[in-house]
Amino acid sequence: MSSDTMSGPEANRIIIFDTTLRDGEQSPGASMNLDEKLRIAKVLEEMGVDVIEAGFPVASRGDFEAVQEIARSIHNAAVCALARAVRADIELAAESIRPAARGRIHTFISTSPLHMKHKLQMEPEEVYQAVISSVSHARQFTDDVEWSCEDGSRTEHDFLCRCVEAAIDAGARTINIPDTVGYAVPDEFAALIAMVMNRVPNVDKAVISVHCHNDLGLAVANSLAAVRAGARQVECTINGLGERAGNAAMEEVVMALRTRHDSMPFTTGIRTENIMRASRLVSAITGFVVQPNKAIVGANAFAHESGIHQDGFFKHAATYEIMTPESVGLATSKIVLGKHSGRHAFREKLKELGYQLDDNAVTDAFQRFKDLADRKKEVFDEDIVALVDDEVLRSNDRIRLVSLSIACGTREPRASLELSVDGEVVGCEDTGDGPVDAAFRCIKRLIPTEARLRLYQVHAITGGTDAQAEVTVRLDEHGRTVNGQAADTDTMVASVKAYLNALNKLLVKREKQAPSALSA
Repeated sequence: MSSDTMSGPEANRIIIFDTTLRDGEQSPGASMNLDEKLRIAKVLEEMGVDVIEAGFPVASRGDFEAVQEIARSIHNAAVCALARAVRADIELAAESIRPAARGRIHTFISTSPLHMKHKLQMEPEEVYQAVISSVSHARQFTDDVEWSCEDGSRTEHDFLCRCVEAAIDAGARTINIPDTVGYAVPDEFAALIAMVMNRVPNVDKAVISVHCHNDLGLAVANSLAAVRAGARQVECTINGLGERAGNAAMEEVVMALRTRHDSMPFTTGIRTENIMRASRLVSAITGFVVQPNKAIVGANAFAHESGIHQDGFFKHAATYEIMTPESVGLATSKIVLGKHSGRHAFREKLKELGYQLDDNAVTDAFQRFKDLADRKKEVFDEDIVALVDDEVLRSNDRIRLVSLSIACGTREPRASLELSVDGEVVGCEDTGDGPVDAAFRCIKRLIPTEARLRLYQVHAITGGTDAQAEVTVRLDEHGRTVNGQAADTDTMVASVKAYLNALNKLLVKREKQAPSALSA
């Protein structure tokens, strides 16, 4: 039911539709395995996300299985599967969400003259009939059907309204108007939504949704403009992940609505204290490092270096902070644990950071923390997050680092490496063009692979010369791309662990062969 038929507080309730696991995963290099998708889905549910778009089942067997497993595991959020306006797509999507407590089929077709002519090679009347038949078919499997007009922001208004009306008549409960290529500007996009709200006679029978891309850096601005014009669902992703320049960032949309409630009197069901945890998890799994000056979740979002700013901040935080760090899940104190801290304090800190670990996992993490505290003068929250995520990411690895020795400097760099492969220890020595190259050559000798290194990236988690280095490695093998990530106070150790993490993913990576007419 649309906002027009709601009354009271519900009229201003914005549905948060998260597509990190679908559109976000379509970012080149951001592919995730089943376990990683499940971890993200559970965090999204804990955050209070209303709809989780879990994947595109027809894209691959792996995508189908991931959607199906998420449908089994999620109990509060609706689990959504994407499908083209094709019967086989819709039937596979329906099968994938069958176990869900609340399942949604999201079907789409392009409606702009450019897409209809050059991509679909269909006449408008054919597209119109496809809208009716696809929504009607999806409606046979679930009451919750969403229809999207791909490239909606560049669609002719008369045809757009005709298709929207037909989709609603066919049974769609949500109508999504995407700015697929990030072409719109806020006042223009708001006017488009208002036009649909005013001209479509049965619009009161559906929720109007928006899905904005960030090609011009306007995805969040366009989404908020649409909300003010009457949209009541926003499709977004954690960290703004997504194709090309990404999607509207969920954390920015939600915190803008919360912080500027005076200007935008709308609410969401998101527990914002979980934002940082979700951001860090998505970054760790995909290997997409959040830029320091990223709004809400960047490392500098709550940092003050200017003397004038610091002076004002210490006198009254609101002088330079429009929201509190705690509101997004950051601790006010950065240094709270050290080598003399006990297990109880460590467990409480894990809870504060959003981790629920069993006793064995806490014991393992605590020992790793103590080892880290012996090497670092100061242990930051970010160090603990990296430590725990690093262990979780490697919990099922078949290949593990046993020992590493590096000789470098003015001499020829040399690496000596021992690995445990399915429990058997193997080792070798090699030289290279620098210590990283030497270590990676050792790995290639021990684990023969045709994978090519596409990305090697290092950044310090915290400040200081004893800071942990977080390394991201991206490997590509026969079109399959995986990311590996690891953290350690020794950059070389982190580099090797990241490379091994990527290799372990390749061992279990399923072939993801998209159909020839795949669109999104």
